Amino acid sequence: MTAKLTLISHTLCPYVQRAVIALNEKGVPFERIDIDLANKPDWFLKLSPLGKVPVLVVRNDDGEVALFESNVICEYIEDTQGGAKLHPQDALQRAQHRAWMEFGSTILSELWGLETTGDAAVFEDKRVAVAAKFERVEEALGSGPFFAGEQFSLVDAVFAPIFRYFDVFDELIDLSIFVQTPKVRAWRTELAKRKSVRNAVGADYPQLLHAFLVRHNAHMLKLAA
Repeated sequence: MTAKLTLISHTLCPYVQRAVIALNEKGVPFERIDIDLANKPDWFLKLSPLGKVPVLVVRNDDGEVALFESNVICEYIEDTQGGAKLHPQDALQRAQHRAWMEFGSTILSELWGLETTGDAAVFEDKRVAVAAKFERVEEALGSGPFFAGEQFSLVDAVFAPIFRYFDVFDELIDLSIFVQTPKVRAWRTELAKRKSVRNAVGADYPQLLHAFLVRHNAHMLKLAA
């Protein structure tokens, strides 16, 4: 029996998008259930020890297993599903990719501060930190179009949701994050074209993210005004 996959999600979560992109790249059918993280249902808390999304529920003849943490879920998808390989075959290259996936998570941590702070000094510190991290990414990129060249990988699945934030931010303000990183700019453009990336969120994503900024009284909106 083929396992039935259910992805517990939140509409804005970039970590969920990683898993969705991986599943889309593999052409794997799955059910997606969005929850309200401000009002987490009891059934979800029983599944998720950390109380975070994504959670991938795997059901087969042996029962049901809930996997948590986005990179773990992506690795499971890579290990168990057919379709295009999303990790290099070489062990050293594969380890490098995993390291850059973690680096992407550190950018998301900085971005959280950038988008939620109402403080001008914190905002500028986070803006500079994000730009500096992308300068490190620039050094790691080759000729493209993707992180490792011609083949789409899990590193691309990690960074595509990061770039998606800036599609909304750019409509509000010039953050000058990518001024010094032409390879990153080209990579961002290429990922935005990818069907798996485009379909990882709903059409209302920009409006939902803007509403999120409003709820946090974000300094970014003050600057935009």
